[in-house]
Amino acid sequence: MLRAAGVSEFGNGFSSITVTGLDYDSRRVEPGSLFFAFTGAKADGNDFARDAAAKGAVAVVSESPAPAGFPIPWIVVPHGRRALSLIARAFYAQVAPQLLLTGATGTNGKTTTCMLHDSMLRAAGYITALVGTIEYHLAGEVRKAVNTTPESLDLYRLYNELIERGGRHATMEVSSHALALGRVNGFRFETALWTNFTRDHLDFHGAMEKYFEAKCELFRGQDAPPPRHAVLNADDEWAARIPLSPETQVTWYGLGPKANLRAENIRMGFDGLRFDIVHDSERFRAESQLAGRINVYNILAAFGAARANGVPVEAILRGIADRRAVAGRFERVDEGQPFLVVVDYAHTDDALRNTIQTARSLTSGRVITLFGCGGDRDRKKRPLMGQAAGELSDYVVLTSDNPRSEDPLTIINDALVGLRRTDTPHQIEADRACAIRLAIGAANPGDVVLLAGKGHEDYQVLKDRTIHFDDREVARQVLREALRGSGPARSNPRSNP
Repeated sequence: MLRAAGVSEFGNGFSSITVTGLDYDSRRVEPGSLFFAFTGAKADGNDFARDAAAKGAVAVVSESPAPAGFPIPWIVVPHGRRALSLIARAFYAQVAPQLLLTGATGTNGKTTTCMLHDSMLRAAGYITALVGTIEYHLAGEVRKAVNTTPESLDLYRLYNELIERGGRHATMEVSSHALALGRVNGFRFETALWTNFTRDHLDFHGAMEKYFEAKCELFRGQDAPPPRHAVLNADDEWAARIPLSPETQVTWYGLGPKANLRAENIRMGFDGLRFDIVHDSERFRAESQLAGRINVYNILAAFGAARANGVPVEAILRGIADRRAVAGRFERVDEGQPFLVVVDYAHTDDALRNTIQTARSLTSGRVITLFGCGGDRDRKKRPLMGQAAGELSDYVVLTSDNPRSEDPLTIINDALVGLRRTDTPHQIEADRACAIRLAIGAANPGDVVLLAGKGHEDYQVLKDRTIHFDDREVARQVLREALRGSGPARSNPRSNP
């Protein structure tokens, strides 16, 4: 229950209101609820305010003025999501004093880093929560992810449940969208992680500087003190520009001399990683089932956060060893074929470069890369992705990846500009299932086939509908057909005219 103490800063008229619930979805409103009306990309919550009132809402909070004759109090606020977050913090009053929250931001690596950190916490015996792109976890229970970072109210509900189940430790991916929109306003982060920073989401932020500024909000604190600890990538040039509070204790991780947490004696192979972790004057031997140089960074970042959070080193190393491949992150599809097929979420030029380099480190054969670019998103990164694929691969198949409202061939032509800056053999096939068949059909023993872009996603967004589509399922079907002798004849890799 919530009275004036939690809402008084948002205007007069609250002092006589007793709130027994909060929601921003009119379908979930119950008598006594405070309804928050947001304007979203697809719907305007203000259009559902009368529905909320009819279901027993006691008031509406909105950035828009009240409609004439509205039957219940209407409170206008300058920032609706900030109001929701601060009121949710007051409503779930037990959460803030008890929660030990770790947040990771950056362009690439957030999902794997957060899952590694959660694995370390669980290895230490903690009851945990995890919020990320692929799924949410609560005390070992897996729940479907709606957004990388959900609305603040959903976070408070989850964390309140965590505390009721006897846990305190939570790890979450914090997207630039969430920071810009105010979804994490009011949350105090015990530890903030920075993975790396490259071009992405400029369709939303408009410019790299604005994108960077949004991510920096995690380290400033939004309506909350700055994080107690920051774990930053010393090899990422943007990290040095992050505004840090004097109160924040910093760990710099990486492979170069600037890092006080670094990896040495790295051995990479099909079976994973082995390397020394050097933290100041201490040295530990780490073994991981994850593959590639990028996961060395992810492991270091998670290690730094876990140590900052007081996790014993023995549990940290056990958590590293226990963490298997993350869904859609350099995930192998194995049907007994004599070459490697990998599915990865890489959908920026930097992520594509990292993933192809990881594939290259695992084979003396060729790297065959399939990729596409998303529709209704930043067009300028498309030729950069094409160039990255062409420069590092031996053969490229250019296809579709969630074309949305755009013509798939228009998107492909944008990427082709960069691909044609190289002389790498390539084929174009807009139908992604057919493209996967082409890529796998081109493989020889010892090669790596990289299916990039969709990762864990099990859908393809078209102009008029969304269809079920999973790269892993399609690849598995193609491989099974080929191994039965009914698959396609091997393609002859040659350049498109």
